[in-house]
Amino acid sequence: MAELLDMKALIEPGRALTGEEKERYSRHILIPDIDMVGQQRIVNAKVLCIGAGGLGSPTILYLAAAGVGQIGILDFDKVELSNLQRQIIHTQADVGKSKARSAKEKAEALNPNVKINLHEFRLENHNALEVFAEYDLIIDCTDNFATRYLVNDAAALLGKPYIWGSIYRFDGQVSLFWSKEGPCYRCLHPTPPAPGSVPSCAEGGVLGVLCGAIGSIQTNEAIKLITGIGKTLIGDLLIYDALNNSSRYLEIKKSPNCPICSGTQRNLLSDYEEFCGLGNGITPAQLKARSNNYLLIDVREPEEFKISSISGAKLIPKINFEDGSIFSSLPADREIILYCRSGIRSDKCLSLLRNAGFNNSTHLKGGIIAWEESEK
Repeated sequence: MAELLDMKALIEPGRALTGEEKERYSRHILIPDIDMVGQQRIVNAKVLCIGAGGLGSPTILYLAAAGVGQIGILDFDKVELSNLQRQIIHTQADVGKSKARSAKEKAEALNPNVKINLHEFRLENHNALEVFAEYDLIIDCTDNFATRYLVNDAAALLGKPYIWGSIYRFDGQVSLFWSKEGPCYRCLHPTPPAPGSVPSCAEGGVLGVLCGAIGSIQTNEAIKLITGIGKTLIGDLLIYDALNNSSRYLEIKKSPNCPICSGTQRNLLSDYEEFCGLGNGITPAQLKARSNNYLLIDVREPEEFKISSISGAKLIPKINFEDGSIFSSLPADREIILYCRSGIRSDKCLSLLRNAGFNNSTHLKGGIIAWEESEK
């Protein structure tokens, strides 16, 4: 484990606290390391949380409870029934509602003193810099590699720190990336994994309470960074195993070959999905313009298909493409279009389909998420 770095407080103290705020945050103020000045820093901070799902739920709640002055919530997804096992900021009554709005309601109910900014759209290279510029630090609670690289690059180009978390089944990871003070995400992962090689939570599952553990650590890192107390995770990756209740650290060194940290990449990439190997495929607009003579296949799991699907789609889960059991029953004389949640699984299935000789096939870039966004 590398020596964790002491940092100066990221935020200057803000206005004096009101009497109500002194009572609300009294248990913080009683801690000598935080005291009144530290709480004033927290109240003066502006934090953007990308994602209001498993990791975003505890992160947003604890940011609000701590009194962070402005909290940005960036998410364009809707609450689904399968989310409720781990996304504790949402309730049964929120199913079908915007995740960002649902999270805003809970955060404001918890602490009406904080200002919640909604960003109900997909994070893209054309809007990331503008959104990030409004905040002091970023917390990445996303679940796909294209967005993670975009977050890293945008934060680095603006000189802002960001706290990253990842979860899968019983395993969680957390680190603090800040290119001007230490390594960035590209120093840890110079290149993205092959599409489909890393299962998503929708495919492999995740222990609900793991989200609370990792999200809480992310928020803890944010509070330490804001107030300048303790030691941060810059230069270290915390790896937590919930099944065996163990944790370890992996040192992350600043790479001389990193395009971000070396300064050779001075702008955002034009297409992060293409960078992550997801460039093949068609857009929702192109799918809508297609004639009806195609076979639309949903490669997700049956539980996902029941929640939402594209009209006319046939469910054939990804496992059937991997074991080759479906190829003999597919039509060779029709175009085949695949889709999944975000495009990762369908891109993997597309490769298998083309290798089996179905050259007149493609997939929907961005998956059903992009489709539903295009319907708004």
